[in-house]
Amino acid sequence: MAFVPPFCPNPCCDKHKRPCARFYVRFGSFRVACRPEPVARFRCQTCRRTFSTQTFRQDYRDRRPELNGRVFEHLASGVGLRQCARRLRIGVSALQRKACKIARQMQLLHDNLSHRMPSGSVFVLDEEETFETASIRRVGIAMVVEQRSWFIVTTAVGSLRRLAKPGTARRRWQDRDEQRHGKRADESSKCVRAALQALRDKVGDRPITLLSDRKASYARIAKQVFGDRVRHERTSGKDPRTPRNPLFPINSMQAVSRDLVGALRRQSWLHAKKAVRLSGRLAIFVVYKNYERKRFNTDKEDKSPAVHLGLISRSLTTAESLRWRQDFGLHSIHPLSCDGARRVGETESPAAIGA
Repeated sequence: MAFVPPFCPNPCCDKHKRPCARFYVRFGSFRVACRPEPVARFRCQTCRRTFSTQTFRQDYRDRRPELNGRVFEHLASGVGLRQCARRLRIGVSALQRKACKIARQMQLLHDNLSHRMPSGSVFVLDEEETFETASIRRVGIAMVVEQRSWFIVTTAVGSLRRLAKPGTARRRWQDRDEQRHGKRADESSKCVRAALQALRDKVGDRPITLLSDRKASYARIAKQVFGDRVRHERTSGKDPRTPRNPLFPINSMQAVSRDLVGALRRQSWLHAKKAVRLSGRLAIFVVYKNYERKRFNTDKEDKSPAVHLGLISRSLTTAESLRWRQDFGLHSIHPLSCDGARRVGETESPAAIGA
């Protein structure tokens, strides 16, 4: 199917936000080593800049685009960076740069596809802990999950300060570390606030139901973010973690994240070296779990959590997740569009989506 440029990629051009039917003219083609078919080139009739089909693709300017899908699948399966580099026979530094670019694409893809959550959803909030470099440098991850579909709405990462008892060897280790690097910040409340603010942006002005454990700061922050629009139900964190527990979806999702995100594994060489990189690894996990993998292994239909929520018409493949650039916001090409004619912000229409 022939590619149709949906807009001019030049953000300063009038046809970037308001493209007309024929804002471009064809301007030849060129060949690349990574694809057998020629790449079409176009010229905008307003700004006179040239662009091509490749300009809209996620692997724009990549040197080894054929590896992107395998990198995503390895990182979404809990494989470490060094082992991934060995399997793909590329350098670790090259793999890290490729992983960062893919992670940014996954974060943008998730933000674009879930920019408006459907009404009637119930959300579950909780935190989990890991560490960076050393076990004394704790890191907190705030996560919000939709209860029925197990859709991961948002995550937020920040440092924690958890001091051991005075006089213990661990406390002396922490004291020496803080003397060398300064007092470690405790960003637990900041992470929870960031996660709830992201949730507020996705639900708009509608009232919501929020479930959490009985941590005191949750109720205070939820009230500050949502005001009177939130109905906050709390459950004791000491209750049995059975399927009848209202917190069961997020408890299970955190367990799954520790399995599929190698940097969250305890007693492992894969633990995160920098917390700032952990957000990217989580973004890869979120897209895989939300849009590609079916909700439960026992489900008869291959429907991902995003399909159950009505955000997309069918589950994505890895190639579709990595197909089109998503840094154009809601003007970005929809991942299910084959010819580029459909944008993320448009209303779902199965006839407009390529199979």
